[in-house]
Amino acid sequence: MAKNAPIGDNARRGTVRDRSQVFNTVTQAWTKRDAGNGQFMDQKKDGDPFKRGVRKEHKK
Repeated sequence: MAKNAPIGDNARRGTVRDRSQVFNTVTQAWTKRDAGNGQFMDQKKDGDPFKRGVRKEHKK
């Protein structure tokens, strides 16, 4: 599990294992997905991906 201590330094140590992100080519935005049930959780308004630690899904 990701650790976020010490509080206030705005950094994550480790990976987030229960989420992934995928790039939506229609909306040109990154979308975060829950790995447990596959539901979409959040979408970024800007074109940048989510913070480091959230793994990226690749096309098969």
